[in-house]
Amino acid sequence: MYWRCYHGVQMPDTIHVLVVDDDTNVRGLLVAVLSRSPFAVVDAGSGGEAMAHLAREEFDVALVDVQLPDHSGLDILRWARDADVDAELIVLTGHADVETAVEAMRLGAYDFITKPWKNPELLEVVAKAAEKKALRRENSALREVIHRRDGLPTIIGDSPAVAEVLSVIGRVAATDSPVLIHGESGTGKELVARTIHLRSKRAGRPFVSINCSALPDTLLETELFGHRKGAFSGAVTSRVGLFEAANGGTLFMDEIGEMSAAMQVRLLRALDSGEVRRVGEERAFHVDVRIVAATAKDLTREATEGRFRSDLFYRVSTVVVEVPALRQRREDVPLLVQHFLSANVGARKPLSFATDALERLMAYDWPGNIRELRNLVERLQILHEGADVHAADLPPELSRSRPAAAVEGEADPVLVPLADVERRHVERVLNATGWNKARAARVLDVDVKTLNKKIRDYSLEKPS
Repeated sequence: MYWRCYHGVQMPDTIHVLVVDDDTNVRGLLVAVLSRSPFAVVDAGSGGEAMAHLAREEFDVALVDVQLPDHSGLDILRWARDADVDAELIVLTGHADVETAVEAMRLGAYDFITKPWKNPELLEVVAKAAEKKALRRENSALREVIHRRDGLPTIIGDSPAVAEVLSVIGRVAATDSPVLIHGESGTGKELVARTIHLRSKRAGRPFVSINCSALPDTLLETELFGHRKGAFSGAVTSRVGLFEAANGGTLFMDEIGEMSAAMQVRLLRALDSGEVRRVGEERAFHVDVRIVAATAKDLTREATEGRFRSDLFYRVSTVVVEVPALRQRREDVPLLVQHFLSANVGARKPLSFATDALERLMAYDWPGNIRELRNLVERLQILHEGADVHAADLPPELSRSRPAAAVEGEADPVLVPLADVERRHVERVLNATGWNKARAARVLDVDVKTLNKKIRDYSLEKPS
């Protein structure tokens, strides 16, 4: 739905032009010249009529005659500047008046055309003015993205559960299908969404996210679809919506299961039509956005019991990615701890987690999942005295969990041979330290020679 013009700027498939001239014959000629694809033309015979059009409709370009019966073209330029009109204005005059041209440009006119004009030059100027409008719109959208986004971390873990998630991501990223990410709070659903985006053909375009549970309907509507200046009390400027900001890229809708029934209807309409309309505007425009949604709820049950629209559920859940809770991937805890420590190097003091501390962390159920673990590591970096963290230094609540090996089908640790326990622990420490044998030996409190012997005895291999 987009055609490319001038330096690769994405242009809309229709350029909306307003022609303003009190001379019926001149106005008719301009409309005739511009009434061919990709132009859609509206005409006005006076300044008042022109300002009314510009106030209630969105145009890409306006061709305005300097001499009008009620207002001059310069008056319209002044009004458009004060009213925050988004169109590019081109001034028309029957006289090559340098002083008028200079004043028009000072007031924000894109260009100055003298009558009689040459049609190819007129079309070229209008197209370039539309390109400038499209570029300004694109830059505005990118500023919205920069304002809203944060860093782009990496999925950490080498457990089978993480390997399965990465496998699904690899398959779905190559498509444009909607994705629903399901998982408990704090498991990293937005991280999965970002990874899907970064591995897709949309990676060079915006990734925009919104938490659907954080805003009431009125604010959520304007966040998603944008609004025109004056659309409601407090709308002192026009605003780009997230659909518009994400055009060509990915829109991540977190906690979509919390969206009200009324907003579900409007979202479904936008997804079905591929068009959005800013609040306060009549004209809709096409957007090319991939939807990735996330929820901690069982949306299948929510749809079955009537709390979530079944048609919207099927629309957003072409592919479902299940993100495991941290208690389902305990072997990744040392890697995550090391990642959080490395991420904060320079900002906070370095720490080293002793074996008993790592074992305590792996035994804990982590109801807050990865977010809770990250917060714990950061808190220890700020408050803990000394460089080494032992089990006794951890918060008391971490000692009230069942043993890690006694959950999710694993054997009772009392019945596991000591050699198996040691093998698993040595492997975890090696993975947590990135197979840095000197550091792993310090954590295990053995020398490197002893560590190498255990690696051989247990046939341990460094992951590829």
